[in-house]
Amino acid sequence: MTTKLTIDNFSNVETIGISWQSVKTSSFTAVAGEGYFCNTTSSAFTVTLPSSPSAGDSVAIKDYAGTFASNNLTIARNGENIQGVANDSLISTNRASVTLVYIDSTKGWLYTDEHNVADLQAATFITATGGTVTTSGDYKIHTFTGDGCFVVSSIGNGPLVPTGGPNTVSYVVVAGGGSGAGHAPGTASSYSGGGGGAGGFREGQDITPSYTASPLVAPTGLTITQTTYPITVGAGGATDTSPLPAGSGVGNPGSPSIFSTITSTGGGAGALGTTANADTGGSGGGSSMGNPGASNSAGAGNTPPVSPPQGNPGGEGGTFPSRGAAGGGGATAAGTNNPSGNDGTPGGAGATTSISASPTTYAGGGGAGGWNGATKGNGGTGGGGNGGQSSDGFAGTANTGGGGGGSGPINVVGGAGAQDGGAGGKGIVIIRYKFQ
Repeated sequence: MTTKLTIDNFSNVETIGISWQSVKTSSFTAVAGEGYFCNTTSSAFTVTLPSSPSAGDSVAIKDYAGTFASNNLTIARNGENIQGVANDSLISTNRASVTLVYIDSTKGWLYTDEHNVADLQAATFITATGGTVTTSGDYKIHTFTGDGCFVVSSIGNGPLVPTGGPNTVSYVVVAGGGSGAGHAPGTASSYSGGGGGAGGFREGQDITPSYTASPLVAPTGLTITQTTYPITVGAGGATDTSPLPAGSGVGNPGSPSIFSTITSTGGGAGALGTTANADTGGSGGGSSMGNPGASNSAGAGNTPPVSPPQGNPGGEGGTFPSRGAAGGGGATAAGTNNPSGNDGTPGGAGATTSISASPTTYAGGGGAGGWNGATKGNGGTGGGGNGGQSSDGFAGTANTGGGGGGSGPINVVGGAGAQDGGAGGKGIVIIRYKFQ
């Protein structure tokens, strides 16, 4: 079957073997032997070539309104090659017209007639909206400090087109940190609180590294498609003022952060008293003192497990008469154990990445409270809150995923008023990609 398409201008169309259809204004699947006037005035769209074509099948396409340059037309290959390459075609010149004929499985669809066509394999890059958008050289950075959507309207076609961009993005996904342990009103206590664990920290870098990543970076970024990705930014665990009927209690865990297939788990809460074990999480919470001859368990980190790990365990408190508590885990280090003594121990350190164009540290563990005026534990670098020194614990820093600090003992300040564990810091999601 031989197909000839000659287009001098829009009003003079001569075709042989082509049945022209009504104007198309949105994506559709072509039928062999048909021609289509495509109107992209309102938006770009895609023509999908016929499935299971036979040799000699043909499809013709013409720019109806002279808008292919502003709103491109994509020709989707539907499993077959185009011009011998496993790549869709992009028509980006006004008044373009093309005829494709299927020949065989090796070359697939060949262009037998082209008019006003510049480069059918034009370079494309990721285009997206959502969050707060900044630019660093050839890279766009989308920062989400709250829930939203990452809306991808186009993706890159490199390396099939040497000058095209990748279809992968770099990401950092940090969950909310857990709170430190504290005391409720009316519950005088001589215990100090363990620090909250940091929110889980996960990072991936795309195939064209452009910044200094953290030690926890995954070897590849995330492959994306032209779609909308809901973004969830996890809240930090709320300030802990839970009742302690048995002289023990646990704070509140952080909430997960999610981007596509990447989920970071909220940080585990710290514990207080002789019988409570700290929570597991992205990083685990730190525990308090145990009964004589026994210690309470610290919260495990990297729960559920991922690779690279998203966090570390909290520290473990000592046994009576030691009264100091232990710090929560951070992204790159565990909370410090407290085998003896009354001082609170520090939270684990977070992870530093330059995905946002400057080095920033996230997901530090919360420090533990110090007993009876003893030294408090400092929060880990990356937003961990300091422990209390005969006082409330300090909150983790917002949008770092830092764990909250544990409180100091309540009886030191003379009564049964509340002393709160510090709240966990809210998480963050950051996405970076090449846009030109």
